Amino acid sequence: MKKPRSVKGAPVPLEDQLCYSIYSANMAIQRAYKPLLDDLGLTYPQYLVLNVLWREDRQNVGTIADRLGLESSTLTPLLKRLAEAGLVHRARNPENERQVFVQLTEKGHALRTRAGCLGDALLSFSGETAQRLAVLNADIRHLRDAIYDKIGGWDLSGS
Repeated sequence: MKKPRSVKGAPVPLEDQLCYSIYSANMAIQRAYKPLLDDLGLTYPQYLVLNVLWREDRQNVGTIADRLGLESSTLTPLLKRLAEAGLVHRARNPENERQVFVQLTEKGHALRTRAGCLGDALLSFSGETAQRLAVLNADIRHLRDAIYDKIGGWDLSGS
């Protein structure tokens, strides 16, 4: 049977689209992480927020939102649930009531050690070496940053 001729202007097959490969890899990683995150009592976005705070505690909501490429209005419900779970404490800045600072609680700090299993899980599930995943991560960050340089948007280079 002959291979179908590509039609000019026809969509590129999904398996040949880089954006789909990145999207579907993201879905696979999140599915692999789900049981581990369930054991921690976290969603993936909550884990990302905690990860930002584990790197540098006591940040304002705007800074956390910028680091994650989220709107503050999207982040607020995540922070509320993390506070209800006793993992973070939110407090208004007495010098500027519009600014809210988020800080890890003792329970939030303690969860960091248990959450370390995610990186190990990705190594195990992928069958790749840590070095190969580090190179892949650097390549994807480079692509992301190059796109944001062209289209504008937030600066994620610190992540």
